[in-house]
Amino acid sequence: MTSFNGEPIPAITETTLAGIADNGLWGPGATVNQAVIDLGNGLLAAAQGVKTVQLPPELAELVAKVRQIADIDATTITVEDGTRLSAFAIKLAGDEPRPVVIVPAGWSPVGWLPFVYAYFKLALRGYHVLAYTPRGLGYPNWISTSEGHVDVAGPKDWSDGSDVITYAQERFSPSRVGFLGESYGSGISQLVAAHDRRKRVAAVVALSTWGNLATSLYANNTRHVKAVELLVGFTGGPKEEKFDEETRDILDKFDENRDLDDVIAWGNKRSPETYLKETNARGIPTFVSNTWHETLFPAASVVDVFNRLDVPKHLNLWIGDHGAPEGAGLSGLLTHLPFPGLREPVQEAYDFLDHHLLGVDNDVPSRKQVKSQVMFTYKTKPVLGGGNRITEAARREEYAAWADVTTSRENWYLTGTNGDGDGALADKAAADWTRSFAVGELTKATAVDEVMGTGQKEWTGNPRRYVLAEFERDNLLVWSTDPLTGQGEVARRIRGAAEVRLTVRSSGEAATLVAYLFDVAPDGTARIIAHEPYTALDLTPGVDATVSWKLQPTAYDVPVGHRLTLVVNSRDELYSFAEVNGTATIGSPSGSESRLELPLG
Repeated sequence: MTSFNGEPIPAITETTLAGIADNGLWGPGATVNQAVIDLGNGLLAAAQGVKTVQLPPELAELVAKVRQIADIDATTITVEDGTRLSAFAIKLAGDEPRPVVIVPAGWSPVGWLPFVYAYFKLALRGYHVLAYTPRGLGYPNWISTSEGHVDVAGPKDWSDGSDVITYAQERFSPSRVGFLGESYGSGISQLVAAHDRRKRVAAVVALSTWGNLATSLYANNTRHVKAVELLVGFTGGPKEEKFDEETRDILDKFDENRDLDDVIAWGNKRSPETYLKETNARGIPTFVSNTWHETLFPAASVVDVFNRLDVPKHLNLWIGDHGAPEGAGLSGLLTHLPFPGLREPVQEAYDFLDHHLLGVDNDVPSRKQVKSQVMFTYKTKPVLGGGNRITEAARREEYAAWADVTTSRENWYLTGTNGDGDGALADKAAADWTRSFAVGELTKATAVDEVMGTGQKEWTGNPRRYVLAEFERDNLLVWSTDPLTGQGEVARRIRGAAEVRLTVRSSGEAATLVAYLFDVAPDGTARIIAHEPYTALDLTPGVDATVSWKLQPTAYDVPVGHRLTLVVNSRDELYSFAEVNGTATIGSPSGSESRLELPLG
């Protein structure tokens, strides 16, 4: 038996589903998890009546139920300029008006294929479903591939989304129109809702989304080079074929670190933040989800945009990285979950749609606006073969608004060296010291081992373990508190975005500083809490400049007896860096003492 793309479909077993739960959407490098592709192909074949496809009984029953109540087919939607978009449609039987959920695919060479399971679950909830692959994405000759050039959520994608709505209205005569998107599809969903001239979008669910694409690409004078590199290679073809000349020019400017104002303007045009006025005026209920250690679309700008939404809204923040929390819930789950909490990210999104599209009288209106998962508060047990399995889900906290997350702030001042060569984080200001390190080298203090991969392991109960003693002191600086005390088991409840203020003196005209905040256990092992880079430009060599910047927001409980550690280096593989040979010197002049400002809640 082969898939519609000509590849053999292996038997889909509970092991396949377990592999999706553990490994998520992503495979090694810029690939999609093969188990996700296999499951999508298997479900698609079964939906088309292929009797030889092998599925677990629970999934076979799911397919059978949907086939009893709906017509299912892969189709093509021709948009205004003649481009043909690959689509997948489920039309419920009967004359009763039903809403439609439109699902633009994420940025992936397999288009809409990974989430066939989600389309079936939506159909059983009472929705017509129309999934489509945005223009330009996909491998040649795959059923889920669309024509055209990738527009990166630009005006062509907005227009395409409106054409898809029109197609849905003609095919389904829906009572309401909602959008659900993950990753790239989430940004497109928000932008289509804000731009559709007939104002037809009644609700949006945006999972692993962005607030401002420009700041996701370039923030604090620092380019997010690894994210862009991965995205460019994740379209299903070479850059020269997948992007038009205008977009290739923008990508070249980004790569070459020139004309960045053009890059910023291009990114702003593709940002939900830019069109908040339209979204608010239309009152579009919006559900937003993101992760604390997001490497593609960092949480800070997502939170900022959420705060400025004046519509019925909800924000979930999770442990992990891009796509990890919702990946298994969209791709395929069985009733007996491999670990608790796995269903919640998608279930809560469905509840939001049910209330705003189906009119279900559920608890969505009474839910608080913000619900955040406290990092690494899950309980785990070791499993055969290595690693851990979650036995109790991480604790979640609810807030009426993001403004309630941080209730106070605490200053920790950086000092000169101690007897061990590192500096201290002290409760009193320490001035008139300097410490230097060699710049330009990668160190063991990094945000992730692998984009998305490290965060997927965090999500499944296996956060990365650092060893403080292994950090290369010649190429970075370290400051630590004494072991912290507190009431009960928690010494500090970090809630929100920490801020760093440093005075830097560089041997060049620019200096990149990457700040990492760690929780260090008594045995010297550490877990990362948050990080963020900053590049100081237009420096005068040898002259001090004071800079400050915020780290990414977080929810983290530091246990009693642990230390907080701030590490500063000059390079992380996620980011561009000032290519300066020599040293950077951190100082603390009187009146501008270097400090870490900690948000508490």
